[in-house]
Amino acid sequence: MTETQISTESFFVPLNKLDRDPKNVRKTYSKEGITEMAATIRADGYRLLQNIIVRKGDKRGRFFVTAGERRRAALLLLADAGEIAKDFPVECKERSEAEATEISIIENMSREAMHPVDEYEAYRVMAEDGKSVEDIAARFGTTETMVRKRLALGRVSPVLLELHRQEEMTFQQLSAFTVSDDHDRQVEVWNSLPSWNCDHRAIRSALQAEAVKATDKRMKFIGGLDAYEAAGGTVKRDLFDDQNGGYALDVALVEKLVADRLEAEAEAVRAEGWKWVEVVPVIPSEAVRMHRVYPSDIPLTEEEQAEEERLEAEYDELVAKIEAGEADDEAEPRTEAIQARLAVLSMAQEAYSPEEIAKAGCYVTMDYYGNVEIEQGLVRPDDEAVEEEVETGGDTAEGDADETDEGGATVPPKPEQRTEPPFKMPALLVQELTAQKTAAIRAELAHNPDVALAAVVHAMLVNIFGSYGGSDYSSLEVTVKSERLETSIADPAACPGIVAMDELKENYGHTIPGKPSELLEWCLEQPTSTLLDLLAYAAAKSVNAVQHPHYERKSQRAHAERLAQALKIDMTQWYAPTGENYFARISKAGIKQAVTEAVGEDLALGVLGMEKAKAVEYAERKITGTGWLPAPVRIALTAEQERERMVEATGDDDGVCPFDIDDAPVTDGATFPEAAE
Repeated sequence: MTETQISTESFFVPLNKLDRDPKNVRKTYSKEGITEMAATIRADGYRLLQNIIVRKGDKRGRFFVTAGERRRAALLLLADAGEIAKDFPVECKERSEAEATEISIIENMSREAMHPVDEYEAYRVMAEDGKSVEDIAARFGTTETMVRKRLALGRVSPVLLELHRQEEMTFQQLSAFTVSDDHDRQVEVWNSLPSWNCDHRAIRSALQAEAVKATDKRMKFIGGLDAYEAAGGTVKRDLFDDQNGGYALDVALVEKLVADRLEAEAEAVRAEGWKWVEVVPVIPSEAVRMHRVYPSDIPLTEEEQAEEERLEAEYDELVAKIEAGEADDEAEPRTEAIQARLAVLSMAQEAYSPEEIAKAGCYVTMDYYGNVEIEQGLVRPDDEAVEEEVETGGDTAEGDADETDEGGATVPPKPEQRTEPPFKMPALLVQELTAQKTAAIRAELAHNPDVALAAVVHAMLVNIFGSYGGSDYSSLEVTVKSERLETSIADPAACPGIVAMDELKENYGHTIPGKPSELLEWCLEQPTSTLLDLLAYAAAKSVNAVQHPHYERKSQRAHAERLAQALKIDMTQWYAPTGENYFARISKAGIKQAVTEAVGEDLALGVLGMEKAKAVEYAERKITGTGWLPAPVRIALTAEQERERMVEATGDDDGVCPFDIDDAPVTDGATFPEAAE
């Protein structure tokens, strides 16, 4: 056989005479790929669309498969299944041994997968001819799932399919459009999304979302529903929503407005002269590895310095009044405003130098809360390498020539003294490292209840004692809120509960250190009994069972009710109704009902005929000492207490409880119905 014949003529070789070629560069074939190939061969009547390339084997009559090993394996699979004979004739072409490796490389490296859109169109033609998904999968040797995914591209606009063909859109982006059948809407979304935020998630979100809530961070970012409507967007509002909330129905417009706002913010940053400014949906992870430049301190102006001194003096004066109990309700909000302004003045003392701005850049994005976030001072690796090359390169400058000493001898020039720039760690790296530390502290603290108790007590105390500045002195995100009960009580000085808590605060105020920086160390040194006492005090200050006119807080009050039952509180020791604190503040009908409940209907008959002042005096005189209480201050009986009361009243103890003992206690009118107002 001539060389030309070897290159062009085909011949048949029995399947059981073909062997794997050791010169084949591909050594591994997936079972799935072999199975798919077998399905393709089966679907085409057990014919090969492409001949196998072979070379002579080591034994007479045997051949090595240089190109087509997956086809050989698929045929063997069919033979093992009994679908074809072991000696099934396979059409082959022969090449020389010298060409074997080169042919193998070409076979495995140059083959290009079919374009997804081409696959879709091929599958579509068969589907339009009535072929089922199962038949198409069998014919092409692929899975039914893959066929369905490709056929789903039929939902995508031809305009977008062509963009994918032109490699202007990734397949992942193209696939995201299959969630919608509206071709015009698909194209509109693609054109509205900015280049920096058009990944598959953004596309799918814009197509699937029916509306954007008025409280969404994007709405806050663009200026709310009014700004959205001014741009031509449609809104759906709830007529019963007093807050004038609603939903933006055009998600693509919302995204466009967000993009426009970010671009405007980026333009303002570019005007500062940064080398690069990039708008991104989130700060990219590579920012962690970038070198950074930092602002330098600049002195305050005389006006700013005077303002800072004035605010610091005012802050110290307010704190002193708060600690002495002489401050009004506006003192604490004012201290917070002063702290905010001082923080602004502190930030004003920093600025980037023009040299740093010229070599660094910024990322502009929207943060979690709907505010502009600008990450400044990042130096890209390429820019950093160029800068280092400039600093280290170059010959000796003119003027650096050798000098001579007094005797005429040549003196080499003194080496240039360079000041080493101070090391500044990248802020994002600092963030990661401190997160690592936080994780370690959490894990260790979870196994040390003694230190944990001290830390929790410390965190609660810095919230309770206002002069400590809130949570600024604790790393624990444990906060304690304490509603000022004095604002809800006509005469707080006469309230035994408030007086008792004030006395405790005064006692603890003489015990705990006055400086917030010393409080944690003090807590760590205290015995468990002291810490538990303080924990109880701080927890007690946070209890809130107040029912406001427009906010009943039913669940919270039910919890407080259970606390009161657990504490076995006798409210008659803490509150007694008098003419001043109760009866004068309700109607005569309410007074009659209270007297009836406390001492009987007979003694209440004349109340409605009395003057209001007489009725008030009469009720106080008759009810004092009876233990009667208005419903809102009563502690409901537990199920067991209610059972004992019924037994005592009826004398019948048959061991049967009239209701489920596990039922939640009734909190309103458990002993007496509430007096009418």
